Amino acid sequence: MARGGFPGMGGGNMNNLIKQAQKFQKQMEDMQKDLEDKEFTATVGGGAVSATVNGKKVITDIKIKPEVVDPDDVEMLQDLILTACNEALNKAEEETSGEMKKLTGGMNLPGMF
Repeated sequence: MARGGFPGMGGGNMNNLIKQAQKFQKQMEDMQKDLEDKEFTATVGGGAVSATVNGKKVITDIKIKPEVVDPDDVEMLQDLILTACNEALNKAEEETSGEMKKLTGGMNLPGMF
């Protein structure tokens, strides 16, 4: 085994590897912070219901146009709310995945997000 602990690697290569890992970790932290500050909104039913989630995938706002509220058809309103929330969450997930792929160059790192 060569000096430095890994065959074919000198001590300098190990230091570079550690520096690269630290840089990657900092980039990940910055990306997570940026994504957490973003908001993602989805609107359904021709603008009848909109839902907003943040990058932490927490619902932060729901807007419902008054003319959509029909006491005789509560199920439709419930469906619109569910659909808007799910679409907003999907937008947040897509953006998170896309940013992660940019940062990792497409490497699969399970459990990162």
